[in-house]
Amino acid sequence: MTAAPVFTAHNGFQLPAVGLGTYRLNGEAGATAVATAIGLGYRLIDSAFNYENEGAVGAGVRASAVDRAEIIVTTKLPGRHHESAKARTSIEESRFRLGLDATDLHLIHWPNPITGRYEQAWQGLVDAQQRGTVRQIGVSNFLPEHLERIEAATGVRPVVNQIEVHPYFPQEEALAFHAERGILTEAWSPLGRAEQVLDEPVIIEIAERHGISPVQAIIAWHVARGTVSIPKASSPEHQRTNLEAASVVLDAAEVDAITGLGRADGRLFDADPASHEEM
Repeated sequence: MTAAPVFTAHNGFQLPAVGLGTYRLNGEAGATAVATAIGLGYRLIDSAFNYENEGAVGAGVRASAVDRAEIIVTTKLPGRHHESAKARTSIEESRFRLGLDATDLHLIHWPNPITGRYEQAWQGLVDAQQRGTVRQIGVSNFLPEHLERIEAATGVRPVVNQIEVHPYFPQEEALAFHAERGILTEAWSPLGRAEQVLDEPVIIEIAERHGISPVQAIIAWHVARGTVSIPKASSPEHQRTNLEAASVVLDAAEVDAITGLGRADGRLFDADPASHEEM
């Protein structure tokens, strides 16, 4: 099987173009899905404290026959744990639940700018990285002003910003901002409103042209834009076809056509990072 392309951050850290999202992959079934995905070739597994599945994710990683050093396990610090002391404990608890020697990539889940403690949360991740309990650190759902503020406060730039990106919400300005600074963009909910977007004539036409599924066409669109996508998939067949999509090459006109589906109201739900507060 062809390995997925990789994207490189400002410090040399690399992520594969396609990873496994694990939201709602819980318990024994979740652990099995994670282990199966790793066996199929996934090397990036995305979890979060608030998904309540770090135990299942860690069990799946340990159950796989793949060298632990090859797997990048991500988790996220929740909004209610931004204060310095809580951040440290939360980071440690995530690692214990995962059952791993260190978290490979730890993100702040949301900036929660109204509460306004995300600088403390970021310092907590910086400190954890210095202690060696976290290998790489980044953020999720941060706006440019949030990114600039934490770097100015600590001198440390995130390697990743995981944000909502899909054909109805292509985030062109955010992607350009990240690219200029060597921050990798990860796309959560990379298929967006799948029940609608998969019926878009533009996507169906591109998929048929390449002999692939509409889902694969969207994943290929992410790859072409330099964005890491982390679609959730529990079945081995969906996991396999999602990973295979990373090797599909779309031309510039096809990428632009899918990007053109963007909408002013494209967000999946009312979660503007300028005001959303996640607990």
